[in-house]
Amino acid sequence: MALSADGRTLVCAESWAKRLTSFDVAADGQLSHRRVWADLPGPPDGICFDAEGAIWYADVPNAYCRRVREGGALLDEVKLDRGAFACMLGGRDRTTLYITAARWFGMDKMDQMGGTGQLLSVEVETAGAGWPHG
Repeated sequence: MALSADGRTLVCAESWAKRLTSFDVAADGQLSHRRVWADLPGPPDGICFDAEGAIWYADVPNAYCRRVREGGALLDEVKLDRGAFACMLGGRDRTTLYITAARWFGMDKMDQMGGTGQLLSVEVETAGAGWPHG
């Protein structure tokens, strides 16, 4: 999940549905107006907002992190040699995309992932915004 910089939109990654779903957040924290923020070509895992209101999402089986705007238009992509499980914009200026990744052999072979994990970092142009942040 990620919360927009103004705290008024919560977006949830629905891996099995291959979409990002958003909700309006009221001042008292109540959620309403559930809607599809973006349909995606693969299953999103960890997500984060940037300062332009776009979202970076990690995709395990397709081994990349993608930046999309609401509606799903692709803005950027970081291709990996292993599954991307989560991503977060952090660092001094929040322009470092941190990615947790590991070799992916499928749900039935998760025991084979041991020792393949990495923490990667890539500099990007647009700073992070909202929550969570690194």
